[in-house]
Amino acid sequence: MVEALQETIEQAWEDRSLLKDASTQEAIRNVVSLLDQGKLRVAEPAEDGSWKVNQWVKKGVVLYFPIQKMETIEVSPFEFHDKIPLKTGYEAMGVRVVPHAIARHGAYLEKGVIMMPSYVNIGAWVGSGTMVDTWATVGSCAQIGRNVHLSGGVGIGGVLEPLQASPTIIEDNCFIGSRCIVVEGVRVGREAVLGANVVLTKSTRIIDVTQSEAVTHRGYVPPQSVVIPGTYTKQFPAGEYQVSCALIIGKRKESTDKKVSLNDALREYDVSV
Repeated sequence: MVEALQETIEQAWEDRSLLKDASTQEAIRNVVSLLDQGKLRVAEPAEDGSWKVNQWVKKGVVLYFPIQKMETIEVSPFEFHDKIPLKTGYEAMGVRVVPHAIARHGAYLEKGVIMMPSYVNIGAWVGSGTMVDTWATVGSCAQIGRNVHLSGGVGIGGVLEPLQASPTIIEDNCFIGSRCIVVEGVRVGREAVLGANVVLTKSTRIIDVTQSEAVTHRGYVPPQSVVIPGTYTKQFPAGEYQVSCALIIGKRKESTDKKVSLNDALREYDVSV
């Protein structure tokens, strides 16, 4: 079934006139439905710790928009006007959804997810035990691991195109502090802690300052890192100025329970959350 769906999606991607065919539209909607049920993922972890991007699934999500019609969605007394229906059936899924939390059809929430008033977009995958806290947003196709805490106001960016680009990924047991922004397909390794207001893009320098020599990463936070906002000096034609970066100032401990380890990290390094 999946192979047939993939073939149909690939053909429609190359020839958009096929979007008029009922069979093509059915295949596209099946892809989004399988995403909604967690039976397909835009990206999935490999055994070696890397992530595989399923480009054809992303194509299916992109093709879903032009075949959908705008409709009025009424959730009295609220009204919406959109192409994509809202996700439903939370009780059967075992997901807690606090008003005014919203997830779109095509997003997957594992059993045990808690959504405070927040937003999860199409194609996203959110693992069991994760809390999406107040006014946090999970962008299209973002992958959020299990037992993650996305604190208040966190922005996890969506990545649909370019198709080969990896979505933004937060791995298992991470703590993302208040008002953090993680976008452009950045991957945050398992058990990492981001202090409040850390901003990570593909070009952001993520500098490990825990050793005698600084080590710079881009687009990736190593597992168990404790990260805070920082700056470095850069020369411009008009003079020297401070440019934002992120500083890895320590590591969480393997030996303790994850919650205890988190509290230790925040106390030891005086990280704001």
